[in-house]
Amino acid sequence: MREPVDLRRQRILAAVQARGSARVSDLAAELQVSVVTVRRDVEELTREGRLRRGHGVVRSTLAAEELPTRRAAEGDPVAVVVPERHSYLSETLHGARSVLEAAGLRIALHIAPQVAGAERPLVERALADGARGLLLAPRWRSRAGEEADQEWLAALDVPAVLMERRPRPGSPLHAMDSVCSDHWYGAHLAVEHLVGLGHRRIVFATRDDSPTARTLRAAFAEIAAAHPEVEAWAWALSAAEAGHDGPYTDDETAELPGLLRRTGATAAVLHGDVDALMLVQRLADSGVRVPQDCSVVAYDDVVAGLGITPLTAVAPPKAEVGRVAAQLLLERLDPERAGGRSVRRVELLPTLTVRGSTQSPSGGRQTHQDDQ
Repeated sequence: MREPVDLRRQRILAAVQARGSARVSDLAAELQVSVVTVRRDVEELTREGRLRRGHGVVRSTLAAEELPTRRAAEGDPVAVVVPERHSYLSETLHGARSVLEAAGLRIALHIAPQVAGAERPLVERALADGARGLLLAPRWRSRAGEEADQEWLAALDVPAVLMERRPRPGSPLHAMDSVCSDHWYGAHLAVEHLVGLGHRRIVFATRDDSPTARTLRAAFAEIAAAHPEVEAWAWALSAAEAGHDGPYTDDETAELPGLLRRTGATAAVLHGDVDALMLVQRLADSGVRVPQDCSVVAYDDVVAGLGITPLTAVAPPKAEVGRVAAQLLLERLDPERAGGRSVRRVELLPTLTVRGSTQSPSGGRQTHQDDQ
């Protein structure tokens, strides 16, 4: 599946701003695209004044303009470990960066490749390089992967905060500081919006390869079951490669347009944006109109508004998660403030933005945009 241009450029911008500068060849390798593609993206971002281009190197305009960045370069490092090719967390990274650099701390960004156990060697390297604290967002594509990381993460001897990861109750990480979105509430917003419009048959399609995805799957099932007015609902993987914890039933791995037809669904909620945008295209190819024949809600709202039909979307507070996590880490790093502090598990509420992809099944469209 080809990544949308706007999303790829956002990821380039996030990577360069986090590091101050980056080589074009390194960006191409991280994004798994050609050097020529990255050069074109960099040229466009340079024209927009968001990056500065050099010979084989691209630099952030922020690095040259913001005094906190210069001051932070000489400060103690805080290691930030995030998954490779995860655009959702780029906004979280920006939020954390703004807080840490304002405090005079330098960010050492570590990007974990898409293999099990990739975070541990990166953390060990960061600690060997003198990192005073850690902000972590392990990929945890499966429950087994999460369990494999619990013991060594719980044994860390420097302050650490999990971002967008909520350890399971009773696990070794239950007593670790964490900041994440309340994804149950995000699922609630999506269901309430569709039910309020009159939809009674809904398909929920999510990933199943991260803690967020698994939380959303459970939340949708619980919320739909609690709505007696919902006549039928089904859950499926949002894409063939989106699940690792199977086995799954035939319906759960079904092609979504066919599943919508079989269930008579008039609405679908998808995690995340790209899969939702792709569904709209596939429905159009089969003559199904959005929103006239089927309403679609995306979960993430990174690029949901950029489609030909801008998508109604639930937006977790991505940047705020990073800011709050960084603030919590700063408190842990300050001996005068850290003493006596209990472990905190912070949840922040998502919001819903109504756009043009949802309307009542009878055809009465909401024409306004509404943040809830």
